[in-house]
Amino acid sequence: MLYYFYIAGFWLAKHIPLRVSYVIAELIARIYYMFARANHEAIRSNLKVVLGDDISDQRVKKHTLNIFRNFSKYLVDFFRFYEFDERSIERYVRINGLDILKKAMKDGKGAVLVGLHIGNWELGGAIVAALGFPFTVIALEHTDKKINDFFNRQRSINKMHIIPPGPRIKKCFQVLRDNKVLGVVGDKDYTNSGLLVDFFGRKALLPKGPAVFSLKTGAPLIFCALIRNPDDTFTLNFEGPVGLDPSGDIKKDVPELMSKYIAIFEEYIRAYPDQWYAFEKIWKHE
Repeated sequence: MLYYFYIAGFWLAKHIPLRVSYVIAELIARIYYMFARANHEAIRSNLKVVLGDDISDQRVKKHTLNIFRNFSKYLVDFFRFYEFDERSIERYVRINGLDILKKAMKDGKGAVLVGLHIGNWELGGAIVAALGFPFTVIALEHTDKKINDFFNRQRSINKMHIIPPGPRIKKCFQVLRDNKVLGVVGDKDYTNSGLLVDFFGRKALLPKGPAVFSLKTGAPLIFCALIRNPDDTFTLNFEGPVGLDPSGDIKKDVPELMSKYIAIFEEYIRAYPDQWYAFEKIWKHE
């Protein structure tokens, strides 16, 4: 059923002007918002950690509705990948810090781009690939093969290559050895193999992959986020390189490096809580 929902959304986004697509998507989001009680509870729990336990119920409801609305626009953008090109970048995207990535690639060790589920991370990856950087992303496979194939087809339109978590994850090291860009989202752990680290002052299980790939290969680690602006244009930010002088003790260096980019995560989530799509409880492993 969900597969046909995505196909219907893809067809509508392809045949309807962007602004109209956004209006329809927001309407659907408002309807879904009224019934998604489990998502409400998870978002409420997460927002209370990010914005403080004393946040009012009214403010929580406002943020929650905005999260649903912005996520619906994220899906519209994903469905419209077919028309994304360099001209679209010039028209809709402001880029800050691109020289950071260009300089990192000159060292010949590739680069690890670490991001989070904020703004439009899929579109951010498409922009990196459209700018001419060979880009591979770690992406969780959907349990429905049709949906998984659909998502991967959309990503491949902009020359994004996919590596799923699991046995094939070792291919990531070859990506970096080939001086390519590896994209990893670092704010949700889907494999229960992450580390319990401080995140907004409380313990959360977060993936250690970005730090491990950087430390074991010497590839620079760069934070990247694509943020939606109020006029539905975007700002793509690169920050870093995020690094430390490794001690040689991987068990010590990994959490230390994680703490550095997690601090950037916190800065962005506080600034854009309405664009952080955490529909499951993050602080559930304490």
